Amino acid sequence: RVNDANGTTLMEQQVEENDIFRMCQTKDIAIQDWVKLAVNRARITGSPAIFWLDSKRPHDAEEIKKVNKYLPNHDTNGLDIQIMSPIEAMNYTLARSRQDKDTISVTGNVLRDYLTDLFPILELGTSAKMLSVVPLLAGGGLFETGAGGSAPRHVQQFVEEGHLRWDSLGEFCALVASFEHYAQVHNNKRAQIIAKTLDDAIGEHLENQREPSRRVNELDTRGSHFYLAYYWAKALAKQTEDTELQSIFIQVANQISNNEDKIVSELIDIQGKSVNIGGYYQPDEELTSKSMRPSKTLNSILDQI
Repeated sequence: RVNDANGTTLMEQQVEENDIFRMCQTKDIAIQDWVKLAVNRARITGSPAIFWLDSKRPHDAEEIKKVNKYLPNHDTNGLDIQIMSPIEAMNYTLARSRQDKDTISVTGNVLRDYLTDLFPILELGTSAKMLSVVPLLAGGGLFETGAGGSAPRHVQQFVEEGHLRWDSLGEFCALVASFEHYAQVHNNKRAQIIAKTLDDAIGEHLENQREPSRRVNELDTRGSHFYLAYYWAKALAKQTEDTELQSIFIQVANQISNNEDKIVSELIDIQGKSVNIGGYYQPDEELTSKSMRPSKTLNSILDQI
């Protein structure tokens, strides 16, 4: 049972002896920031913002009261902001998705984690190409992505066959968002250039389909990362806003270009045999580094930067 300061029962649940009752406690300051974020995203994107809250659930009912209390503190003119139960919100969102329309889902963290896996899997067949950005109360940001599969199975194949199929595309996108956030908060022009060139590199990576294959003796995670580094170096060499960065990466891009086939061969020829990384949860750093950096040619280029 949850009571307020006056002793009024806000929510309660019937339990039996030896039951474990877990209560989700949401702070008022978090609700205020949540509402502010929803209004801001609706204003920036022009898309409807739907609060996934069920008035029949006591916890949600209390949140609905606060949402209705804090929404008037913001300019919502011209915005489509609604409160729906999860079933109603899902039907509404799916209907719009079929029409190729965006919808902002305003949810708690558990539903957010589920939805950012569900929708990219429905649309793209994987969660690895989805970026989730979570603004934090103190001004920071949490940038995360899916793995595109089960990490234990990825590691199992790597240990048995020397082939790692982890798709890092979402991680690359998270890095872009991280650099953009840093550039904005600190007014750092170089960070913005790094973000822009990485975004360009990701585009080339996608166009050339450099994602890891699931089959041994084909491009794996290491090869995918190599191509991201190659395209990023080319983008940094091409840009003209930061001549210091440009001068460094012109040389790097040229070296990689001249050795592309050799590097790819070194990354693929090492596959097909078992790998020892010294453990799963706490792998040996030296063994893992040796397995993940098998190209002497690429290593020598990177070590010169």
